[in-house]
Amino acid sequence: MTQRHRRQFLRDLGLSAAALPFLAGLPSIGLGGVGGSNRRQRFIVFFSPNGTLPDEFWPKAYGAEIPLQLSAMLSPLQPFAERMLILKGVHNQILGDGDNHMRGMSCLLTATELSPGNIQGGGETPAGWSSGPSIDQHVKNFWQSQGETNTRFGSLEFGVAVPNRADPWTRMCYAGANRPVAPVDDPKLMFNKLYGGAQQRQLVGSVLDMVKDDLRRAEQRLSREDRRLLDEHLHSVRQLEQDIAAANSQAELVHPEPEIDPTIELINDNTPQISRMQIDLMVNALANDMSRVASIQYMRSVGEARMRWLGVEEGHHSLSHEPDNNEAAYEKLKRINTWFAGELAYLAERLASTPEPGGDGTLLDHTQIIWVNELGKGNSHTLSDIPFLLLGGGAGFKTNRALDFGGVPHNRLWLALAQAFGETGLQTFGSVKYCDNGPLNLA
Repeated sequence: MTQRHRRQFLRDLGLSAAALPFLAGLPSIGLGGVGGSNRRQRFIVFFSPNGTLPDEFWPKAYGAEIPLQLSAMLSPLQPFAERMLILKGVHNQILGDGDNHMRGMSCLLTATELSPGNIQGGGETPAGWSSGPSIDQHVKNFWQSQGETNTRFGSLEFGVAVPNRADPWTRMCYAGANRPVAPVDDPKLMFNKLYGGAQQRQLVGSVLDMVKDDLRRAEQRLSREDRRLLDEHLHSVRQLEQDIAAANSQAELVHPEPEIDPTIELINDNTPQISRMQIDLMVNALANDMSRVASIQYMRSVGEARMRWLGVEEGHHSLSHEPDNNEAAYEKLKRINTWFAGELAYLAERLASTPEPGGDGTLLDHTQIIWVNELGKGNSHTLSDIPFLLLGGGAGFKTNRALDFGGVPHNRLWLALAQAFGETGLQTFGSVKYCDNGPLNLA
């Protein structure tokens, strides 16, 4: 349904525009605008920085018929092992200007070179922004061009403790060449984006108070199942408003605004709270068909977040540079990456516990999550063996296994995803020279 038809629908029922976010995804109204496909597919990118611990991340056994065996570091994800696919031997082979952190971050989702620029990193030559769109934006554009989605938002970009600065170390999503997309790392701002900013934030439940009369009139058009979905949405929104109001009332829980200088020590004690609020907002938006493409970015490349809630006082990036035989640093990095795995597990659990509107399984059955990192290993700055972990059924890949591809360009992974999302005729993604062998076989 187009914006014009949405406005006409609201006028016909005498409803205000503020009611649209609560009604758009309900099957019996059909404002979400499902096009040629009856199956809703969704795509989420989940990013954590500074590389992983290879010995703790990679499974001990690989093969199409070997059930996935998770390490202790990934133990929070154990309930979803049968829904997961881990890929080894997939490299970011993009060369050119910029250092590995810059190319690791800004070429991660675009799979193409950085443009010439004047941002000097640790490499010999300065660089600029990426020279092409990221896979999330590419998928969004394709779905919209095919009429598969007419959602309120083409995509939603969430951030957690992302610094208030734009450079190749802080941006992974790109609308096109030299067009970085900034994540929103304040739940208040994201809430306003989703539900409108006219309400008085100090009044808990103010959004619901604005639309309660409209929704009461709209209920006459809803099926019993849609009334249940609407009730769940209203409950979720009220809980989110209460969480945001509670966070704002605690002076010590200031939304994190990390400094850009990696030598500055950062203390973000409220990061776990903000992470959960952002995930809840994301799941709420997906469940109500506000968008079918989303990303959540934790911190940034070269980020020095100090994760004191884990008993870690040192900056994350500094720890990632310690040698492998530094047992204390190794243990803290393991703790950090286990926490990221736990946040991904929380996202998966929220999706798995949310029924798909229309009764066809759960959101996780129709959502493809991919956990990404800009480096394979922090202390070597390697762009080889990037840790790619896929979770969910959105792309239809065979799961409960780990595959070792032995050293292939990650362009082929994004090509496989694009084709799984319907773009079957696509032959290249990003730098063409890395696509000669076609998409990865993940069937």
